[in-house]
Amino acid sequence: MVSSVDKNAGATDSGNSATKRILMLGGTGTIGRATVAALVERGYQVVCIARPKAGVGRKLTQEKTAEVLQGAEVRFGDVKDKPFLVEQIFQQAGQPQKFDAVVSCMASRTGEPDDAWAIDYQAPADVLALAKESGVTQMVLLSAICVQKPLLVFQDAKLTLEKELQESGLTYSIVRPTAFFKSLAGQVERVKNGKAFLTFGDGTLTACKPISDGDLANYIVDCLEKPSLQNKILPIGGPGPALTQREQGEILFKLVGREPKFKSVPASLLSRIAAVMDAIGKVIKPVAAKAELARIGHYYATESMLVWDSEKEEYDADATPETGTETLADYFKRLVEGNEKAERVDVAMFSD
Repeated sequence: MVSSVDKNAGATDSGNSATKRILMLGGTGTIGRATVAALVERGYQVVCIARPKAGVGRKLTQEKTAEVLQGAEVRFGDVKDKPFLVEQIFQQAGQPQKFDAVVSCMASRTGEPDDAWAIDYQAPADVLALAKESGVTQMVLLSAICVQKPLLVFQDAKLTLEKELQESGLTYSIVRPTAFFKSLAGQVERVKNGKAFLTFGDGTLTACKPISDGDLANYIVDCLEKPSLQNKILPIGGPGPALTQREQGEILFKLVGREPKFKSVPASLLSRIAAVMDAIGKVIKPVAAKAELARIGHYYATESMLVWDSEKEEYDADATPETGTETLADYFKRLVEGNEKAERVDVAMFSD
């Protein structure tokens, strides 16, 4: 039987959320936007930190950022700038600012070492320390399920932050989601254009329980309200069953009305690329950082985004909790029909 958590995402069992003020980190990302919307809908007062030019490719102006974070107060600045945090977030015009909780959906866009330690660890760690000093009592942290088997720099950075939060004395919820819908959308245009769906190996090497932005956002907000989700590490997926890469392709071909056509790519190719870039990086240092991208690609090509059973040394789909109602097929259908456009991610496994 699937270990299922909070199928009725959005229900509350706490007091009046309208009296609670939330500091939001990472609000301009897709998960962050959905979380801000869920917080506002439930009556929270939300203050978001955003760069003057935010989003993928820094395309969001201040006006556009305010529009996508409608209902929240936006303070523009650099979350990596500690004086800004002290003077403009936890104080304003010299007066202390009170927050009841911090919600962090921050994540490095590339996973390269410098970016990972700056965004996945240092910036939210600075906020955590200042929040504790100012009397904040709760923090919800969006992490990642892949930190169960840490082989990459960004995983080490996330785990370091998780540990500091657990030891902070704050009420905490550490949310470790499986694959996001947007991370699996890179081949929709390929298939629509008549091309084969690319898989690593035979397409059954890995599996995940994809989760939508909205379902994950509601789960994150539930963590503020439900004691059963607090002071815990929470792996979470969307509604099952778990899907292999091949099954994801079959869903897509069915939606476009074509017979499935797959093309295999060896996962070892990515590890070979990483080795070559590491060698070049000894002479040209920027190349060494890019080698981490190939290692990230190899990790996702060979490791499932499900709960890891360390005793059996295998991934366990049945032990991976579920939440929400929206399926990957629902999302793919909207993309195929043109009712939604997938936002580009900086590290795409496949592109058109």
